[in-house]
Amino acid sequence: MSPVDTEKQEGPSARTISALVDDAAERFAAVGIETPREDAEAIVADSLGVEPKELSVDSADDVSAAVAEEIENKVKRRLERDPLAYVLGRAPFRGLEIAVDERVLWPRRETELLVEVATKLPQGARVHEVGTGSGAIALALMSERPDLVITASDLSPEAAEAARENAERLGLDLDVRVARGYPDDLGEVDMVIANLPYVTDDTIFERSPEIQHEPRIAVTADCGEDGLGVIRGLIAETPSGTLMAMEHDTHHGPAMQELLDEAETLRDYEGNERVSVGKAP
Repeated sequence: MSPVDTEKQEGPSARTISALVDDAAERFAAVGIETPREDAEAIVADSLGVEPKELSVDSADDVSAAVAEEIENKVKRRLERDPLAYVLGRAPFRGLEIAVDERVLWPRRETELLVEVATKLPQGARVHEVGTGSGAIALALMSERPDLVITASDLSPEAAEAARENAERLGLDLDVRVARGYPDDLGEVDMVIANLPYVTDDTIFERSPEIQHEPRIAVTADCGEDGLGVIRGLIAETPSGTLMAMEHDTHHGPAMQELLDEAETLRDYEGNERVSVGKAP
């Protein structure tokens, strides 16, 4: 074999786009990642500065050593079960790109149901989101219903800062304050919207390993044995008669209908009971 052939097999050919995607997907599958191919394509595309749909996964084109190293570093993080959103530094939500890191939960598709509920409010309604995290819910609602008066809060100063950063990046003027539960100085609003912690300290280990990388204060907090501790606290603090839209675990529907007056439980895109809407007692 000539020196040129040797270089081609041991050097650049090991860094073709198709080889990098195939290698990452195989390693992801080996550790039980549910969407190995999609995650591999997302990481390679991100490092190449293109959208996954623009990635030529059959390409034999070489990538530079620097890009290959960047891909490998991201692959290693994903193998350690860092959420893909953290590896990429962003997550899609209702058509927006939300920047995320370890300060906040990454927004899930099922949480978009909360935004859908709030978009049906009358003109000029006042909405406050408790536990805003990255700001995804409030910002999506501001984007879709600019007529609404929207504020947000979070007990974590780091999360509140992340929400402010997203608001600035998206060019939206979101008032984010640091507060636990219903802010004392908030006054009355037409709707309180919240995706609060609802995972128990015991059941967190039954869920995807990725959840272990998210801020525990936003996942379990003081949820108690049934996972509803934080949710009960907010309902108790909210002025009586205030409309509330709250995300919860898939088995919490019956309990939420007892906690809220005139409550209705809605199903997410997978058919699971996910959001209950009702009035604070």
